[in-house]
Amino acid sequence: MRGTFDRFLDVARQSGPVTVLPEKTRIALQVRMSFAALMPRRRWLNGHLVLARAVESDRFTSVQVFSPRNVLHAFRLTGPEDIDGEFAGWISEAYQVGAQEHLRS
Repeated sequence: MRGTFDRFLDVARQSGPVTVLPEKTRIALQVRMSFAALMPRRRWLNGHLVLARAVESDRFTSVQVFSPRNVLHAFRLTGPEDIDGEFAGWISEAYQVGAQEHLRS
């Protein structure tokens, strides 16, 4: 799963600097606020992204709306190949939420 984590972090860093916050049960990624979290398991990574909109996709295991511009999208990644162009776009979008860019528009 290290390769999957590294791929996720590389994609996130393409948007700008990222602070990695290792915690007891997860690894959070933060700019001004946390925009993603990963929970490593033996054979996959569970995680979530915070987006400013709800996205309907079978790739998300659940979507929780906390406010109109604060929507948590849970997922499971089984390998680095799961982070394709579509998923990378969501990571980039989540980064903008972490930088609070969505509040300026």
